[in-house]
Amino acid sequence: MITIIRCMGAMEVLTTLLLSVASLHSSAASPPLGYRSTLTHVDSHGSFTKTELMRRAAHRSRHRASMMLSRYFTMSTSSDAGPARLRSGQAEYLMELAIGTPPVPFVALADTGSDLTWTQCQPCKLCFPQDTPIYDTAVSSSFSPVPCASATCLPIWSSRNCTASSSPCRYRYAYGDGAYSAGVLGTETLTFPGAPGVSVGGIAFGCGVDNGGLSYNSTGTVGLGRGSLSLVAQLGVGKFSYCLTDFFNTSLGSPVLFGALAELAAPSTGAAVQSTPLVQSPYVPTWYYVSLEGISLGDARLPIPNGTFDLRDDGSGGMIVDSGTTFTFLVESAFRVVVDHVAGVLRQPVVNASSLDSPCFPAATGEQQLPAMPDMVLHFAGGADMRLHRDNYMSFNQEESSFCLNIAGSPSADVSILGNFQQQNIQMLFDITVGQLSFMPTDCGKL
Repeated sequence: MITIIRCMGAMEVLTTLLLSVASLHSSAASPPLGYRSTLTHVDSHGSFTKTELMRRAAHRSRHRASMMLSRYFTMSTSSDAGPARLRSGQAEYLMELAIGTPPVPFVALADTGSDLTWTQCQPCKLCFPQDTPIYDTAVSSSFSPVPCASATCLPIWSSRNCTASSSPCRYRYAYGDGAYSAGVLGTETLTFPGAPGVSVGGIAFGCGVDNGGLSYNSTGTVGLGRGSLSLVAQLGVGKFSYCLTDFFNTSLGSPVLFGALAELAAPSTGAAVQSTPLVQSPYVPTWYYVSLEGISLGDARLPIPNGTFDLRDDGSGGMIVDSGTTFTFLVESAFRVVVDHVAGVLRQPVVNASSLDSPCFPAATGEQQLPAMPDMVLHFAGGADMRLHRDNYMSFNQEESSFCLNIAGSPSADVSILGNFQQQNIQMLFDITVGQLSFMPTDCGKL
């Protein structure tokens, strides 16, 4: 009897051990709650003054906005070119990842305005210089080519160019500013930074062997748009957020979060979460549009006609939320109203009154900083108000002793862009599943 009891005890111990191992295996196999990386500013490695940073950002912003709002880019095979929509290859923030097994650094331009994630690949036919080793599919055990007959290939390849189901999915992604990437589509393992890093396999990406025009210390691009090839869609998380730190402190990284980690931080200042619907254009489905209904400066609602910022049925109009454009661009009629009212607050004339560039106002002799100014409020559909403190829409140009409004007139007659300077220290949550943008003032350096 005692022997039987001992055997039963041993069986129980063995059963408990097996259940424990199975539980550990199940836990290890469970997908993470979310993913986290860091955005660094493209000018973080330069010793630029505040004025130089603004000048460089203004140039890139104008160029990117012009390309975005030209509305067309070419994305085709070598034998079948046709119009599609994208924008400039320029962006303002780099995202830190690693790619392959074993992983190699993948420092990519983060772009909410495009979908395809791609990196330079060996053997390079034409590649721009990069500081890290160029990724090589031949030494990665996790690389797998995507056949052209695959549904994954459809967004970037015309089915009539697929001569055999086993042929590789080739792509050419060309941007309006002349930048481009061409190569083959494959799947790989991406690793998010951390200790330890978190890896996710089977991510479709472009292996670019012929690339031109991009750099900014990058090795490629991470697409964060609304399409099926975007990193957000492929992670299957349905939402992501970023929180941009002080523009002038370029050495300070900004968090970008995916999945459950993307939820807005608990409010510490009593500020409420604001939410507005994301609008989607059938003509440019990748972009994140929102409905801007009006603008206030202090307590005064500015006299901008209703419907000025509406997205219309023909694809014109609307406001795009963009991480890659520094300044906000407003349609000219609204831009002129904002400039006039800022001039009224400052009691100074505009230096460059006829220009659509960011306007500046002369500072009094000896003035070394911005004066006190009222908040600017962007009123979005659904009652969501984005409150911009003075430093989220103004800056002081020390070289020219002037106060500058970091908002410009749109190069398009009817499309506006919400730029990243206005998004400083505001956590921006893009919930693609429910089609909603939520935001809240946050100390992004502490997130």
